Amino acid sequence: MKHSDYCVVGGGIVGLATAYQLLRKDPGASLVLLEAADTLASHQTGHNSGVIHSGIYYAPDSLKARFSKAGAQQTKDFCREHGIRYEEPGKLLVATTALESERLAALEERAAIHGLDCERIDQAGLRRREPNVAGLGALFIPSTGIVDYPAVARKLAELVTASGGQVVTGARVSAIRETPDAVVVATPEEAYSCGRLVVCAGLQSDRLAELAGLDTDVQIIPFRGEYFELPAEKSGYVRHLIYPVPDPALPFLGVHLTPTVAGTITVGPNAVLGLSREGYPKFSVNVRDVARYARFPGLWRVARAHAATAVREVRNSLFKGSYLKECQKYAPGLTAADLLPYEAGIRAQAVRRDGTLIHDFLLAETDRMIHVLNAPSPAATAALPIGGHLASKAALNRTA
Repeated sequence: MKHSDYCVVGGGIVGLATAYQLLRKDPGASLVLLEAADTLASHQTGHNSGVIHSGIYYAPDSLKARFSKAGAQQTKDFCREHGIRYEEPGKLLVATTALESERLAALEERAAIHGLDCERIDQAGLRRREPNVAGLGALFIPSTGIVDYPAVARKLAELVTASGGQVVTGARVSAIRETPDAVVVATPEEAYSCGRLVVCAGLQSDRLAELAGLDTDVQIIPFRGEYFELPAEKSGYVRHLIYPVPDPALPFLGVHLTPTVAGTITVGPNAVLGLSREGYPKFSVNVRDVARYARFPGLWRVARAHAATAVREVRNSLFKGSYLKECQKYAPGLTAADLLPYEAGIRAQAVRRDGTLIHDFLLAETDRMIHVLNAPSPAATAALPIGGHLASKAALNRTA
């Protein structure tokens, strides 16, 4: 059995950032990171919009708010230090109804609480900035950026190995056992003993917590986010990130137009119940995944509470014309021919048995383990400070 001071489960950006921060906090420590997939950043990190979020949406007392603003700056600093390209086109939150204009005013107040620069723009100003975008007005957040998060993850992995850490892919955890002196983590091929375990398992976080013997009332419900891409001739269709004003009752931000550092523009995502936690092609089904959440009362309570939204999202998923209408609310010139195929993402949404959608980061801890049960957007933006937070909790006092 291999022993190390630390073991991190999960090779997405949060797990990699945690390993990186642990080795910065405890230089010379031994660390192993285990990733079930054959490649790093292959799930949520590699299937998102690539946005460096400002943190404007989040409740002032939330971990999201705390980590997002710090994470945006740390991500940009990290990219500059390591030569990773990022851009700051800024975000326009576009109101298309009177209700959305009211919500925009509330977001402007929240931006002030968070100390974020923003600018309220009227209808004419919006048209001047973005001729292809229509709305009653908008809120401009200049600090919102874009980056290639898999590139950030790869650099973190390089830094972890350069600091003496071991990164193991294709290592799906099959057992976790905590003792007073250590935690034993087993895969089908190997067993690892460690002083502290941090589990950042994303779409499998509830299963890993159960495997470790934790009693939680939380289950991961996969929400499929389907994207499109605009054709090359429309690569300059918008200059800024264009977002609708979100419904504060839902943890999703709505279908948006996002320029990427690769020079393309993505459209999406929607949010439809997924039939597989890790099946990205359309109509992917994993019977084990479906059977698990079908028995979970929290799912049905969410479905009842948000029935109209669920019906709309399924319709948008099945019919491109319905999806297009979501875009045409603020980009009326788009046509069905403009929506080209693009790979989907799957979001790990933690839900309690009573049907509560968990909006903030959620941890479960024992003497030697920390399990990240919920790491929703903006987890990629906030990965470095989240990793620092987890590292502070997990760090061993090895000189005692």
